[in-house]
Order: sequence, then C-alpha cells, then structure tokens
Amino acid sequence: MNRDIRHKYWTLLEGAHRPGAWDVLDASYTESHRAYHTWPHVTSLLEKLDEFLGLCTRPDIIATSVFWHDAVNRTQNLDGSARMDDQNVYESGKLFREYTLLRTPDADAVYDMILATANHLQARPEKQHYFGFASDVDLFLDLDLSSLASPWEDFIKDLARIRSEFSWVSEVEFCLGQISILEDFAREDVQLYRCRETREKWRGAAKANLRRCVSSLKQRVAQLSCA
Repeated sequence: MNRDIRHKYWTLLEGAHRPGAWDVLDASYTESHRAYHTWPHVTSLLEKLDEFLGLCTRPDIIATSVFWHDAVNRTQNLDGSARMDDQNVYESGKLFREYTLLRTPDADAVYDMILATANHLQARPEKQHYFGFASDVDLFLDLDLSSLASPWEDFIKDLARIRSEFSWVSEVEFCLGQISILEDFAREDVQLYRCRETREKWRGAAKANLRRCVSSLKQRVAQLSCA
C-alpha cells in the first residue's frame, strides 16, 4: 500500500519536501506499535479528499497535512507514562517543519492544520493563511473523523486497532478513556462535521455508531467491575 500511495499522491507533493521526507513518513506509519494510525488511515483520508475536491481551495495543503498529521504517534512516554495526544500532534507539526520546502505562508498553513487535530471539536484557525483556509481546515478535520461513520463492523475493527495501540493500558482504563472521548462526539448538540456536504453524508451514521459504541463500552466496564 505504501508504494501505491507514494505513486498516486506523494509524487505530487515530493518536490515541496527535503530529500528523505518520504522515508521518514514511511518509517513512521509502519512502526510496529501502530495498528490504526498507519498507511491505510492516510490512504482513506486522501481518497475521501478526492471525493470532496470541489470543496477545497488548496487541496495540496490539505493533502500535505494528511501525510504529516500522524507522523508522530505514541501512546507512552519513554518512562512508561501515558502520553498526551496533543504532544504527538505538536511533534508531528515540528517534524513537518524539518522537511518542508514550502514557502512560509503555505508551511504555516499546513502546520496550523496539523495542530488543529489536537482539538477537533473546538479548533478554529487564528490566522487566514490564504483565502478559504478556514474552510479547508473544516474539511480536513471532517476527513480525519470520517471513519466514525464507517459501517459498524469496520468501526469496531478500528476500535480494536486503537485498543492494540493502547495494549499496555488495562481494559477498564481503556474503555473509560474511550467513553470520555466518544460521549463528547456523540452528544446531539455537537455538530461533529463542519461542512454541509460531509455532515449530510456522515453525521447520521457516525452518531449512531458512537451511541452504540458508548453503550457497549459501558456494559463492558460493568462486566469487568463485577468480575
């Protein structure tokens, strides 16, 4: 898959990066501890970006952000403690900075787009790097949450992949952590998807999946607590 994604998508962006950028990305997305944040995740976002190209002002900026947004992804610090996800986001943005050859306004746009993934629901760009940047951020964030609207069987497989990345955490702790995250996404007053087109396509399925998953996780916690 990494060869396919390189040929289809990366070659269009490669000239805007320093030599070795692809090798860094490939090493990152094939790390042994990863199960969800891998090349298939990146590929899925890029394929969906193709579907919504009509909504983009700068699809090249969004595609570059897709490639780099999970370049760093670890659930533990070196001392074994839990690692905050915003640290992964920040370091992904920093790694992008090391390899980009984009002019400063475009590099800043990608960097801010990556950092927006630290808070999908509340993120708002502080600077308009180009006309249409805010709308491009909205689409990028929608793409990153698009898997929430997958068929239930795929949704559960994704949850299992995320569980694998947190294999060092107890089952109860993992379930409680996911409940905390997914309950916020599932709330009726939370829009979840920002663009009208993505909202119409994904919101209903995503909300149903989230409610079903939260209920299942709560049942699992109850079972474990009684064991």
